[in-house]
Amino acid sequence: MVEKIIKNIKKSIELKQNILNDVNMLKNIELVANKIIECYGRGNKVYFCGNGGSFSDAQHLSAELSGRFYFDRNPLEVVLLGSNFSYLTAVANDYSYDEIFSREIKSSFNEGDVLISFSTSGKSKNVIKAIKSIENELGHVISFLGNDGGEIKDISDISIIIPSNDTARIQECHMILGHTILELVESQIFKK
Repeated sequence: MVEKIIKNIKKSIELKQNILNDVNMLKNIELVANKIIECYGRGNKVYFCGNGGSFSDAQHLSAELSGRFYFDRNPLEVVLLGSNFSYLTAVANDYSYDEIFSREIKSSFNEGDVLISFSTSGKSKNVIKAIKSIENELGHVISFLGNDGGEIKDISDISIIIPSNDTARIQECHMILGHTILELVESQIFKK
């Protein structure tokens, strides 16, 4: 068992080291932070979506933006798509599961808002439909992906693609990068 523990930790460290050595990814992470800062500076809001563990990551980060992260401050407005379970089950039943995010986006997404999507495969149909439901001039789409980024990388404005096909390692990286971005956003918007 100890060997498996060591192996998993080493794989996680190796993947994070690859990210540290990827200058383009580091620039994209900074760009994502700036897009979110600009969004809030205009008085807009940030939307999040994902499925399964990716939904949990989206929920985790949205809670830290709307609540607090490193220090007490005013809340920032977020929308966690799919968090209203009556809505989610009604739309999934009456339309299809593929429509759960796009219908919600269509009801409230405004010019200047930002959508942050999570998909370890880059192939989640409901995430793809949500992104496609946003007209390009309306807002920015930021996607946290894995593998080769799938179709989602091609329809997003900024993609953070973790170069792995190991879902657990991808999600670990999404969280460390998400936390880093939130720290940058919080420190810039609420300068002490």
